[in-house]
Amino acid sequence: MARQSRSEIDEEIIDCAAGLFAHQGFGRTSLQQIADALGYSKAGLLHYYPSKKALYEAVVDTHVSRTRQRTAMLLDFPLGIERDRAMIGAVLEEALRFPGMAEFGHYMAREPADDRIGASGIELIQALGVNVAAPDMDRMARAFTAMAGANFAIRIAGRVGLDEAWRDEIFAAAMRALGYTSFSD
Repeated sequence: MARQSRSEIDEEIIDCAAGLFAHQGFGRTSLQQIADALGYSKAGLLHYYPSKKALYEAVVDTHVSRTRQRTAMLLDFPLGIERDRAMIGAVLEEALRFPGMAEFGHYMAREPADDRIGASGIELIQALGVNVAAPDMDRMARAFTAMAGANFAIRIAGRVGLDEAWRDEIFAAAMRALGYTSFSD
């Protein structure tokens, strides 16, 4: 088995911590719980992140960075079905690859403790063609429903081992939520 790189270790730690913060909240999640979930000792975890606060900041920074990367990627597509297709595909891939981080996004929507996350969310909604100063409420509701629904559904599918079997159906449902009756992925 190949040894993990530092970036792979960081991704694993951050995703695990993000999932635990999402499930239990920052205050009720201990470094020992995170270490146990990873199969590390607490000292081993502290080698990578010197405190729970430092790890939480890394989770928030990673969440914001990935959201902004998705936003930048969307701007490569014209508004409309191409951009929406790219957005739903990115949501599905991100949630499959980093389920803890996907859960953290839902947690931060409920418990907005950091303005950086709110700002990156607004940038994403604007990239989807919603003018936040005078929003088309139907479009905004559809975009949130499609993103959140796809994120949640693919995480549940992954938990029961059906992510590949359900991926196309989840994609199609999200596109229908955006108002499309005909599309291809």
